[in-house]
Amino acid sequence: MTISAGGVPHAKGPLPAGDAGVPPAVPASGPAEQATEEAVRAAVARAADHLLARQDTAGWWKARFTTDVSYDAHDLFLRHLLGVLDERLARASGRWIRSQQSADGSWPLVFEGPGHLGTTVQAYVALRLAGDGPDEEHMLRCAAWVREQGGAAAGPLTARVWLALLGWWSWDDLPEIPPEIIALPRRAPLNIYSFSSVMRLALVALSVISAHRPVRPAPFGIDELFAVPGTAGRPPAPPPDSGREKLFWRLNAAVRTCSRALPRPAREAAVNACVRWLLARQEPDGSWGACTPMTTWVVLALHLHGYPPDHPVLKAAWGFLEDCGAWPEDGVRALHTVHSPVWDTCLSTTALLDAGLAADHPALVKAADWLLTRQADRPGDWAVRRPRLAPGGWAFQFHNRYYPDTDDTSEVVLALRRVSHPDRARVDEALDRATRWCLGMQSRNGGWAAFDADNTSTLPARLPFFDFGEFCTDPPTADITAHVVEMLAAQGRRRDPRTRRGVRWLLGQQEANGAWYGRWGVNYVYGTGCVLPALVAAGVPRDHAAVRRAVAWLTSVKNADGGWGESWESYAVPARAGRGPSTPSQTAWALLALLAAGERDSAVARDGVRWLTERQTPAGTWEEPQFTGVLVPRAVAAHYGYYGHVFPLMALGRYLRQPGHPRDAAVGRPRSEATGPDQ
Repeated sequence: MTISAGGVPHAKGPLPAGDAGVPPAVPASGPAEQATEEAVRAAVARAADHLLARQDTAGWWKARFTTDVSYDAHDLFLRHLLGVLDERLARASGRWIRSQQSADGSWPLVFEGPGHLGTTVQAYVALRLAGDGPDEEHMLRCAAWVREQGGAAAGPLTARVWLALLGWWSWDDLPEIPPEIIALPRRAPLNIYSFSSVMRLALVALSVISAHRPVRPAPFGIDELFAVPGTAGRPPAPPPDSGREKLFWRLNAAVRTCSRALPRPAREAAVNACVRWLLARQEPDGSWGACTPMTTWVVLALHLHGYPPDHPVLKAAWGFLEDCGAWPEDGVRALHTVHSPVWDTCLSTTALLDAGLAADHPALVKAADWLLTRQADRPGDWAVRRPRLAPGGWAFQFHNRYYPDTDDTSEVVLALRRVSHPDRARVDEALDRATRWCLGMQSRNGGWAAFDADNTSTLPARLPFFDFGEFCTDPPTADITAHVVEMLAAQGRRRDPRTRRGVRWLLGQQEANGAWYGRWGVNYVYGTGCVLPALVAAGVPRDHAAVRRAVAWLTSVKNADGGWGESWESYAVPARAGRGPSTPSQTAWALLALLAAGERDSAVARDGVRWLTERQTPAGTWEEPQFTGVLVPRAVAAHYGYYGHVFPLMALGRYLRQPGHPRDAAVGRPRSEATGPDQ
């Protein structure tokens, strides 16, 4: 193969090891700079080769997506409740859960994080189902820790629902979720579409479950998890003296009274309507929402409604749940919360293009071919608020027709438009549909959310029952809006009034310290790493006050070792913004922002580049055990297996490019580009 003067490989075949094309280095001014850039070029080549070797033959990339062990526990609970828990699977899951326990006996939400009461209670019960005895040392440590936190009664709602299902909690002491909620019109408060897509699926399934109030007692007790022995099944301590909480609990009692007074046919009709709603949303892979937590709840709901195990709906669902079970080593089973092939594939494609891989390389064309087959072609729940909008988005997973999101869609467009595909007309048509869909999903305030438009009701967040607080809904966020704005600018819509509204919304969301909040990645480093490239792509000058404040903030939070890191705790303690041990993905996010802001030759950027190159492993990747992804801030963290690889590769690849070379350089038909900030 040959490398052009521009550093782009011309060969059509796969790259031999160590022969990944890389962009041309910006001329270095001295021996130290030359040495740094030579190290970067070598690191980029190794990282590109590493990534190419992991592409599936179908064209996609997918790494393991990990959350805390709660969902592993739910899987065992479901199997127990349905009477299908076998000893081999239970013990294998137990080994995984046990391996994640902290020294103090608890289980955290994130790597090396503090213990979480709900997760710990559920992990303990799961281990009991797996055969661990209460007198074993690790179980004694766990029970003592739980009691110190107030006992299982102080746990969050999800844990208490499972305790009720297993016979240790009274259904009367849980919030009432009447199935009649399915009949509320869209404009009614607390209708199902006023909740986020994930909460919506859970609510409908839980309304069916709570209508049946099932109990399948576990073959053991858990008195040791209660602060006062013998209180299992009793209600928790009274809530704080809050007028709002008192009001909602009174309303809950009223709803329960009304539910009991309903004629049986009316209740059955409501439950049947919920079941029909759920059945309509089953994906081709058998899942709901393409994730294990929602599928678990729906399987239980349908089982209670009378669906036999051999019914095609449940057989398909079990097939999905079995497919989500990973066996990282013999005798150990860990559950994939979700599969992430679309997200991993579009990010991997962009990273390889940033690394200098030829735009017509077979690996990229194959990835593009696969991505094109995943574009949504039918309306989903988003159409409730946008009934006249044509579909065109992408979802995160293999199959998720009802819940595409603007984040995946934007990143897929940014990747596809740079691939030299033999059927350019097909690609351009897909990109146009995606662009129109994203434009139509803009909320009234000018920002974009992940799954819905204008899903901004404040009432669900005020309910004291649910664990997710303000994240029960799906309002616009800076990180999502930034990706959409960057995509629109790349698609020649920099001057579109909707893009300008998005830019103005982003500028208005900047924190006083100069950062932006990250909803889907930890946290302010992620948010800032998303927003700065978008603002610059949309024409905001690099000397704009907002850009300079962000650069100053990133500079101020750089660690002494040259990298960046931020702990999960910053969601609960904003003073921790930008503070934490350096990680590859967070260092890369900071570098992507600095490079976009024109800081390539600054000392702070070179420190970050050096941090990444020095920590690359001999295999060409980076080690990152930290959870830098987010599903629900303060409640569900995520570890993306490729975050510690694709983002460093992007950052180092862009560092090597000539200044001003745009990420959105595309092949195919020309697009008009406007200039100027217009903010």
